[in-house]
Amino acid sequence: MPRREINFAVEGPVDAAVARRLIALAGHGIGTPFIKGGKHQLDPKIAGYNVAARHTPWLVLRDLDNDAPCGGALVDRLVAERHPDLLLRVATREVEAWLLADREACADFLAVPVGRIPEAPEALDNPKQRLVQLAAGSRRRGVRQALVPRPGSSRQVGPEYTTEVSAFVGADWSPERAAAAAPSLARAIHRLSRL
Repeated sequence: MPRREINFAVEGPVDAAVARRLIALAGHGIGTPFIKGGKHQLDPKIAGYNVAARHTPWLVLRDLDNDAPCGGALVDRLVAERHPDLLLRVATREVEAWLLADREACADFLAVPVGRIPEAPEALDNPKQRLVQLAAGSRRRGVRQALVPRPGSSRQVGPEYTTEVSAFVGADWSPERAAAAAPSLARAIHRLSRL
């Protein structure tokens, strides 16, 4: 039986897949998801999630991007007085850094040599872009077609990026392995386990 049920709010579907894995890993039940469609839609709602945390725990997962020098500074800016049951966790720089941090699984998923996967993904300026660049060099045509934008497209990712990456998160990605190379992920796992 789950210890507690946790609602969660995230920027997008890939983040939702990560949130589900982390909540389940900590032994909690997965509550209601709120997928907001970007940080500009998520940020104004955080104060409300903070109030709601008085009744039910909440996980809010947000990318740091370049919005603050560190996760703590961003958290302080987004919600000054946090309820203890509001877990506002910040991925350095993007949640894709957490995915790249499980180097072996990511290499298998992308069909690239493990040596091409960065050893310190949280040091990347744009982990999502790096993941797409790696997919462009995949040995599998299906990976390239799904994750890489078509020539001439203004999109940053391919047409099946969300579907394929979310499936990878749900099936093969190991948060425990990834935490060794992603300190912000390790902190998120630790905090969820202590709730």
